[in-house]
Amino acid sequence: MNRRTFLAAMATGVGGGLAGCSGGGSGGPSGDGTVSGAGSAPFEHPGTLSTTFVANGEYPTDDDPADGRPPAFADQPPRPDVDTDSFDTLDVNGETVKLAPIDVVEQWYRRGDIRVVDSRGLEQYERAHVYGAVLSSAQPNSKGGGIEGWRFDDRVVTYCGCPHHLSSIRAAGLQKVGFSDVYALDEGFIGQEDSWYERSHPMAGTAFDTSSQASVQEWSIAGTVDAQHAGEYVWATVDRQYEAAPVQSDGSYQLHLHFAGVSPDTPVRLQTPTDTVERPLGEVGSRV
Repeated sequence: MNRRTFLAAMATGVGGGLAGCSGGGSGGPSGDGTVSGAGSAPFEHPGTLSTTFVANGEYPTDDDPADGRPPAFADQPPRPDVDTDSFDTLDVNGETVKLAPIDVVEQWYRRGDIRVVDSRGLEQYERAHVYGAVLSSAQPNSKGGGIEGWRFDDRVVTYCGCPHHLSSIRAAGLQKVGFSDVYALDEGFIGQEDSWYERSHPMAGTAFDTSSQASVQEWSIAGTVDAQHAGEYVWATVDRQYEAAPVQSDGSYQLHLHFAGVSPDTPVRLQTPTDTVERPLGEVGSRV
């Protein structure tokens, strides 16, 4: 990963939005096209953060940090001339998820034409996220449903750092409850050469300096389960950070973790389709 220093040109008390997920059952479309009724969800989110974030540049104020929309940029690029049906896709939990290229997403973002969803864990979101994005984490089997108050025809872009395992799971969950214009960011937020982070696109967070980013480590966890579980997911969790990866056709899987504050002795919870174990990270994975 390219370790670069971000100058915090704007420090502000930002209530970084966490969007609660409406599970199955009561969640669904209301007469005005929004999601109404929040069902129970496997993971709980603490509402709206009161964390003070800094930005990596001088940007317009985000008037509503909980709506997932970018701030209103004065100089907007032209509308991208793209055929979204030509985007690469992934089959995830019974849904076909489109992968939107980062160049297109940035144009949508600067035009204010999208809502942005961070599909990672709370710890990862707090450290650094797309400026204006809300946290609505991916959940196993795409159980995370809609986001209360968002219209089903809103264009939504999800992202993660893997570069699109968690984001495609979250996108599939949105599609399952009726969202019709959903995409996962193809290059991801961090860890890829052309990611949002590496391009220094608008971000907010608590850890943009070189020393803080150096504490983010990349680990790999590989293994094998019975091939009958191909297409299901393996999850790795450390505190409020987690990652997922699909089981391949031969039963193999490989997770790429971008976790902060970990060491070989850090306990990691590994959930496969067949069992769940908790072991020191150094026993089940290797440092990249």
